Amino acid sequence: MRNALSVDVEDWFQVGAFEGTIDRSDWPRLEQRVERNTNAVLAQFARAGVTATFFTLGWVAERHPALLRRIVASGHEVASHGVAHRRVSAMDRATFRADLADSRKAIEDAAGVAVTGYRAPSFSIDARTPWAHAELAEAGYAYSSSVAPIVHDHYGWPEAPRFPYRPLPDSALVELPVTTARIAGRTLAAGGGGFFRVLPYQVSAWAIRRTNAAEGQPAFFYFHPWEVDPGQPHVAGAPLRSRLRHYSRLRTMAGKIDRLLHDFEWGRYDAVAAAWR
Repeated sequence: MRNALSVDVEDWFQVGAFEGTIDRSDWPRLEQRVERNTNAVLAQFARAGVTATFFTLGWVAERHPALLRRIVASGHEVASHGVAHRRVSAMDRATFRADLADSRKAIEDAAGVAVTGYRAPSFSIDARTPWAHAELAEAGYAYSSSVAPIVHDHYGWPEAPRFPYRPLPDSALVELPVTTARIAGRTLAAGGGGFFRVLPYQVSAWAIRRTNAAEGQPAFFYFHPWEVDPGQPHVAGAPLRSRLRHYSRLRTMAGKIDRLLHDFEWGRYDAVAAAWR
């Protein structure tokens, strides 16, 4: 079964873990490492013969248009991750509508291709934003991958379906939730990010195999370019929990991704969404 692989293209200072520590107005003055790190990911994908979807911030697209063109030229999909990693739950409906339009324009201008997919920063489409899918459909998006059907202290919509679904009865828009696993009656995250980095590789591999074989569904997996960069700056003023989440086991990540690329079949989100339809 072909699974969907994605990269959330954001820099080390733009993550949710540091949103209460690093102000957005300071971003232009900080060391930008996203292009170098994303190039390393592109090289890794090329060696494995894998294509993926790169959910990109509009902020990054405006400053690194050559990177967006390189992603497209390598056969990958570019999609929207919002303008500046602002959670949907922190916006009202009109602000979200503007964020969708602004991020799409920045990415399309940089990449030279149409954007049809969206991922909310920090998987922040949830029960607090019942209007978000309607706005995505109205804007003409084909799919979203913005829901994490788990309980988490930063995000989560535990009541949401675990597998692809149409959130609106009158729209073809598809929601592709990040992969989870059912263990002892609990739904646990199993689709990448910090969970993949911190836990043994075998845990994620088991979850993906179970999703494919036992549940008959594709897996939806993600990680970030900064996760393959152990030399990135350290944010000493961030809360301890945030620092542990962000910096733990960065040196192991590239090797684990290599294993993942070779152990499973991977493709772009737009292709997997189309196959699901």
